[in-house]
Amino acid sequence: MGDIDIDLETGLIGKYRILKRLGEGATSEVFLCRDDFHDRDVAIKRVRSSALGDAVDGPVYARFFAAEAALVGRLQHPNVVQIFDAVPDPTSPYVVMEYVPGTTLRTYCRHDQLLPLELIVEIGFKCAMALGYVYRQGLIHRDVKPANILAITNAQGVVTDVKITDFGSVLNLAADSTQVHQVGSLAYMSPEQLDGQVPDCRADIYGLGAVLYHLVAGKPPFDAPSQAALMNQIYNQDAPPLAGMRSGVNEAVDKVILKALAKDTKDRYANWDEFAQALSGLITEHKVPRGHLQGVLDSERFNLLRSLDFFSTFGDVELWEVVHRAKWQRFSFGHALYRRGEEGRTFHIIAQGSVEVYRNAKRVALLGAGTSVGEMAYLAPSPELRRHSTDVVVTEPTTTISFTPEAMQQLSPACRHLFDEAFIRVLVRRLHAAHEALAHPRRIM
Repeated sequence: MGDIDIDLETGLIGKYRILKRLGEGATSEVFLCRDDFHDRDVAIKRVRSSALGDAVDGPVYARFFAAEAALVGRLQHPNVVQIFDAVPDPTSPYVVMEYVPGTTLRTYCRHDQLLPLELIVEIGFKCAMALGYVYRQGLIHRDVKPANILAITNAQGVVTDVKITDFGSVLNLAADSTQVHQVGSLAYMSPEQLDGQVPDCRADIYGLGAVLYHLVAGKPPFDAPSQAALMNQIYNQDAPPLAGMRSGVNEAVDKVILKALAKDTKDRYANWDEFAQALSGLITEHKVPRGHLQGVLDSERFNLLRSLDFFSTFGDVELWEVVHRAKWQRFSFGHALYRRGEEGRTFHIIAQGSVEVYRNAKRVALLGAGTSVGEMAYLAPSPELRRHSTDVVVTEPTTTISFTPEAMQQLSPACRHLFDEAFIRVLVRRLHAAHEALAHPRRIM
């Protein structure tokens, strides 16, 4: 990480080729660049030399850069932008980040661009899980706002995912160095942040609550013509109820979001899991209309995985990997998942329903939710061992999560390791059951 050359005429920032400018602000510029070594596009945020040279604020901007630089390679979550590199050039330091095409949630805060209510709740759930992960790394974001949440859209322009970005204001609870306090964007700052207190995760919970309020209502919870008036509202006034502001917003939605905006930290959600569960409850308990998103939502799949014994040792990050990488399928009564003699190409984990296992037309097992079947397709070292010796038939409408060996290779090493451990537990239980059947056939029958 030595000195670097930034030559916009030759189209380079250090070793990265500039493709185009993505945006700029008072203190920094963001470029889309090409990382030829890793064969990927990246976003580079470069601090302006004029900002660092400011006699008053220069040291503050330097600390913001240092806060992000300290997170290189540290944050690995599907809903958090990765930070790949940081180069502390004395005049124009820069941070190299994952490039996420699209826009930010600020686009959807306008009255004529509001997102469907169920999608806002889904976004809130994903952000809560991501910020909960960030907090478990000993970090508080402190600048949760629509402009710092990137929206990923499909070809039809529908938002399909989000990623938290901009960790320049992060508070590292484990750092020994001096850190800047009273940072953030005023409209989304909690009362304790305005006071300059050292915050905990409930400050970010307030920030996310304010973001969700803005996405629902088309305006922030508090708005005033001056900073002093806005601060007075944040300190002393309750946000207007959301119920009635738009179709589908009922008291249940109001209650969940306004609790996050409580003035006193003790009245907010105690932690991120509590907030995330409250948001997902709005979906599972049908408290929001499902006008646009008729399929199963990621939050529903995530909570289903959490309830299954097979995934009991998986963390949130690994569960999100499974949500996005697995093939989710529904099968009706009588469908054969496997036929005897077929070579296995997939394995299934039963999420809902049950299947029966037959050997020579005799039922030998009934498998329910949280169990796996066909795992030899992944575990077996040779094709001969992958050939099914039984028929596996659906006995009631069943939802399964399936993988091929190729799909498993797309998972992170940590996630594959947890799958291996889960399969070992399954095989041990089956060996124990087989031993009991041989030793005590009457008891088993």
